[in-house]
Amino acid sequence: MSELKPLDPQQLIHACDGGCFDFDDSSQLEAMSAIVGQERALEAIDFGTRMQRSGYNLYVMGSTGVGKHWTLERALQARVADTAAPSDWCYVAAFAAPDRPQALELPAGRGRELRHDVQQLVEDLLNAIPAAFQNDEYRRRAQEIQDEFKQREEETAEALAHKASERNIALLHTPTGYSLAPLHDGKMLSPPEFDALDKDERQRLETAMGEIKEELRKVLGRIPLWQREMRQRFQALDRDVTQLTVDQLIHGLLERYQDLPEVLAYLQAVRADAVENAAAFRPQGESEVLSAENPRFTRYRVNLLVDNAECAGAPIVFADNPNYQNLVGRIEHIARMGMLMTDFTLIKPGVLHKANGGYLVLDVIKVLTQPFAWDALKRALNGNEIKIEPLERMVGFAGTVSLEPEPIPLQIKVALVGERLLYYLLKAYDPEFGALFKVAVDFEEELPRSADQDLLYARLIASLQQQQALRPLQRAAICRVIEWAGRRVGDGERLSLHIGSLLDLLQEADYFAGSDARQIDADAVQRAIAAQEHRVDQLRERLHEAILRDQIMIDTDGWQLAQVNGLAVLQAGDYSFGSPIRISATARLGNGEVVDIERETNLGGDIHAKGVLILSAYLAARYARHQPLSVSASLVFEQSYGMVEGDSASVAELCALLSAIGDLSVNQAFAVTGSVNQHGEVQAIGGVNEKIEGFFDICSRRGRTGQQGVIIPRSNVENLMLRADVRQAVADGEFRIFAAAHIDEVMQLLTGLPAGHPDANGLYAANTVNGHVQSRLFEWTAVRQHYSASGGPVQ
Repeated sequence: MSELKPLDPQQLIHACDGGCFDFDDSSQLEAMSAIVGQERALEAIDFGTRMQRSGYNLYVMGSTGVGKHWTLERALQARVADTAAPSDWCYVAAFAAPDRPQALELPAGRGRELRHDVQQLVEDLLNAIPAAFQNDEYRRRAQEIQDEFKQREEETAEALAHKASERNIALLHTPTGYSLAPLHDGKMLSPPEFDALDKDERQRLETAMGEIKEELRKVLGRIPLWQREMRQRFQALDRDVTQLTVDQLIHGLLERYQDLPEVLAYLQAVRADAVENAAAFRPQGESEVLSAENPRFTRYRVNLLVDNAECAGAPIVFADNPNYQNLVGRIEHIARMGMLMTDFTLIKPGVLHKANGGYLVLDVIKVLTQPFAWDALKRALNGNEIKIEPLERMVGFAGTVSLEPEPIPLQIKVALVGERLLYYLLKAYDPEFGALFKVAVDFEEELPRSADQDLLYARLIASLQQQQALRPLQRAAICRVIEWAGRRVGDGERLSLHIGSLLDLLQEADYFAGSDARQIDADAVQRAIAAQEHRVDQLRERLHEAILRDQIMIDTDGWQLAQVNGLAVLQAGDYSFGSPIRISATARLGNGEVVDIERETNLGGDIHAKGVLILSAYLAARYARHQPLSVSASLVFEQSYGMVEGDSASVAELCALLSAIGDLSVNQAFAVTGSVNQHGEVQAIGGVNEKIEGFFDICSRRGRTGQQGVIIPRSNVENLMLRADVRQAVADGEFRIFAAAHIDEVMQLLTGLPAGHPDANGLYAANTVNGHVQSRLFEWTAVRQHYSASGGPVQ
């Protein structure tokens, strides 16, 4: 196996070649109309918004800051540019059922008109109806009714008085009513005079008075009927006068709303109710002044729930607080005399009402964390209607008597914005989710890199710079931003599409350029990058300080047995950094067991445990095909006090095992990272840049010897986007980076011995890495067989 050579400085970064650009600064670049690299997402948005079938709502997924909201908003704005504004919606009184307000749909802008027209109608009625009851015609007709019933009473009384006089009885009309008195010779008798009459005459008069009194009682009994009839005649007169007045005033409205049958029916109901309740429009006293704002006329108000008069097209609503009431609307109450009262004018819209006929954008995590909001949203989408219900009914509590507004038909596209994990969880655990949100809009996190894509990314940078009114970026500054974007994704052949982070970098670079600069140069960009890292790298500094003070033991030179410098990546929020970690192993005669101490102490994850099992399989397959694997070994991450997960240290662990088994010293000037399979092939890992820089920083602060370096998987070379100081150290021969494809190449570098090749019998030369390991395993197998044959203890 040929000796590995360290990577050249040019291989340590996929630099942006500014010479391929034909511009001097970003002001010379044309801004982009759409975000770069999101063709898949834009296609899904276009399909979801054009598909008019039920259930084709959108779930927009991607990491925070990738530009989901910005891209979605621009796509929706382009979609609604040529659309008509949706209908207005009003709630009005249902006079036959006051607790069930009626919903009215009107063309955009006509809701305002109806509200104004009905309010003006009430104002006009307040003036016209009292005036109608004060005119001469009404007074004349009212006097006629009154005179008619007065005459009827007088004629009846006169006839009864004539009949009584014929029988010598006088009918007297007093202020307190009618009374009877006896007559004799045309003279009204006083009680003494009546008593002085003879017995027969008194008897006759008493009989006559009794009969007349009975007739008078009958006549008086008819008077309430006459009064009721008179009141009915007055009511009919009032109704006729009111109806004539209302008809004259409402006729124009009926003509204006002939094209809206539901509104026409409502106006007819207003007409009938106003006629029926004409007295409400007349002051109850001389001091009372009525207006349309008086609570007695609330029943005639129009609650304009959704007003789209100013809407240029279909509405696009971004809801930042989608709780239950903000989604479906609410019914408010007011306190009156210690009681909570409500009416249809206190119905308030939710975002579903405001976005009806257009698009509603919701943050899925906010909807899911608000009580009852998710169920309310699904119920509205399933039923294609918005039904306002008090929140207490959602929990099965009867609560106070409230309104039951008529549901409003719902025609809407809902776009949920959230993480991918929530999409897959909802898909798996909510059976309704898949039927309601059929369109997945999956945002790309990275952009494949090429010369053309670098230019496209430069235009993206220019677009953000122009939108945010930042100073133009020089060509070198744009190249530095492109290299930062490659480093952010940990891949020199891809670029980050995290728009939020890119925008932050541009704004901070504009700040660091200084107030006197006319452009942003590469130095300003680098200072912004360094400042971002410095603000959050205190944990890295403390960890590295502990290593430099030997509180955490890491060797960067010398030789040790069964001890290898592994490399780990630590995550602190969205900031990650690398640090070396010591991996050690022990080996002795045994039965082929490799103990993972991290796993045994519940500090190792499943993936790490899998990696250790692969090591056992590799040892058995390579060195024990025809004999038992007579080794008992253990592995541990020294001074590790937290969870260990992942298999990126399995190459370092295998090297420590081979060192322990073969009694081979390992060069501590190297740190190793990489995953290994059962055939000894080194596999790619993540965080390669941070890992290299973590070991480089320790070596630099202790003093670089020129022998130190890092061994990485060969398949990770394309991911390298290392810092300038690392590249300079490599160029000066002070630091080395090797890329290995097999564990034999790694062991050659660590031990300084050749790996060795097996002969026809599968045996390795003595002075090779594999020869040392194989020889030791042969010895242990022989010892084990000896003990087994002699009956001694065998582990």
